[in-house]
This record gives sequence, C-alpha cells and structure tokens, in this order.
Amino acid sequence: MKIHKDGESIKKGISNVTTLVEFVLLGFSDIPNLHWTLFGIFLVIYLTILMCNSIIILVTRIDSALQTPMYFFLGNLSFLEICYVTVTIPRMLMDLLTQKGNISFFACAAQMCFVLMFGGSECLLLTVMAYDRYVAICNPLHYPLIMNHKVCVQLVTVSWISVFPFVIGQTCQIFSLPFCGSNTINHFFCDLPPVLQLACGDTFVNEIAVYVVAVIFVMAPFLLIVVSYGKIISSILKLSSAKGRAKAFSTCSSHLIVVVLFYGTATITYLQPKPNQSEGVGKLISLFYTVLIPTLNPVIYTLRNKDITVALRKLLTKILI
Repeated sequence: MKIHKDGESIKKGISNVTTLVEFVLLGFSDIPNLHWTLFGIFLVIYLTILMCNSIIILVTRIDSALQTPMYFFLGNLSFLEICYVTVTIPRMLMDLLTQKGNISFFACAAQMCFVLMFGGSECLLLTVMAYDRYVAICNPLHYPLIMNHKVCVQLVTVSWISVFPFVIGQTCQIFSLPFCGSNTINHFFCDLPPVLQLACGDTFVNEIAVYVVAVIFVMAPFLLIVVSYGKIISSILKLSSAKGRAKAFSTCSSHLIVVVLFYGTATITYLQPKPNQSEGVGKLISLFYTVLIPTLNPVIYTLRNKDITVALRKLLTKILI
C-alpha cells in the first residue's frame, strides 16, 4: 500500500484496478483564515439546534394542552432534526478544528446513508403533518376519530421505516462503483452528488436511480402536500368568519414555510442535472438545508405558534419559581 503525502489518494493497487481507502473532505479549506470563526459559528448553531429542538420535544411531551396529533408530529420532527444535524455538523466541526478532512470509505458511506435516511424521513413526516392539517380543517368533526393516537404512531413509524430499503440500496449502489481518480470531495460532508462525481466509468444508471428515489421521496410527497394545501385553502376561504380564517391560516403557516424552505433546497440539490450545478453552489445549498433550515425550524414554529409560546412561558415559570 502506498500512501501519498498530499492526501490526494490512498489506494491499494492490484494490476490496473485500484481500491479507494479514504476520501478527503475539502470543506471550507478555500477560506483557511476563517476556520476558527466558522468553528465558533457552527458550534453555536449546533448547540442552538440541540437546545431549541429539545425544548420543543419537552414541552410537547409534558404540557397537557399540547397532547394533540399536530404537536405529536412536531415533537417527532424536532427529534428528527437533531438526528439530521448530528450526522453532519460534529464531523464538520472536527474538520475545522483539526484542519484535516480525511474520512474513511465506510464512514463516508455511513454518513451519506444517514443523511439520505433522515432527509427522506423528514420529507415523509412533513407530508404526514400536511395530511393532519387537511383532516383538522377539512374534516373537523371526524378529526379525533381519523387521527387517533394509534394512527399517528403508525404514520410516524412508516415515515421512519419506509426510507430504509431505498436509502441502503442507493448507498450500496453508489459505493460499489469504482473510484479510480481523485479522492478529494469538494464538500463538507459526503453528499450524494459530489461523491457520485468522483466515480469512474459510466454512472448513467446510478444517476437515473438517484432521480427515481428523489421523485419518490421528494417530488411525490411535495405534490401530496400541494394537493392537501389546495384543499385546505379552499376550505378556509369558505369560512364566513374572518377570525376563523385567520386562526386556520395560523395553524398552517409555520408548516408551509418549513415545507417551502426544505423542499426548495432538496429539489435543487437532488433533481437538478449534475452538469448544471457548480461545486460551490452545491456546497452553499447543502449548507442551507443541513444547517440553516434546522436552525430556523424551531424559531418558525415557536414564534408563530401561540400554544408553544404559552407552554414555554409556563415551563419557564415552573423553573424560575
């Protein structure tokens, strides 16, 4: 085995076939003078995400006024956000701290697998939350019967489990490709597009598989959300009371903002043709949906939701008194 000092590749040669042992994540190496600043910013962001989402999980569990399907799903979304950022940000912090981006072949595959898994689960969970709002607004008399606790648990379970076989198959397919060129990934984590760009030979079948999975877990759920909100808006506009319309819109607005932000960036990343997206743009978009959106989600749900605000005040009162 020959190890190159420049970190470009670490390979084991057998005739003309090479086996990649590790990748090198470039991360933010193009701005080395700011690595300590970036480390501090991302550390604060990560701790903020953990704290805010943990608080939402806590208040939705202990406050009796929040024992409804909507807040049950919100608590699960907050837990999912914690898992999602934990896959990428700690690794990014370590690379900024050590100024080394070496990541083993299997660690890279595991990171990609978890990113895709949690991202796909979030797409499905946001769809479930849209369905919950649809039933609550369009069929309020049967809402307690339709969205009972058993159904809610089943919907969340499906959101988590149904992604597994697709993601594992996708990851195995990508990492079974030969990587015979550079092992340098111009990204801060092992995302699918930049890793696929390093593969040798014809990757057409793999790219088609990426589009198929993206359509199943991004476009199809998004279309269901659009249909749900089309019916929700139609029902709200039929309400005679302006106060009733305002209240109905307020229960949906936070979720709608999160959907637009998350699906917008996910669509650009996984459904845009590879040649049309530069590495810098791809890195920026990934930074948006892996760091910024999880940071904004608790703020959006907290500031725009009176029930959560009241529950937080009650919790703070109990702690301080």
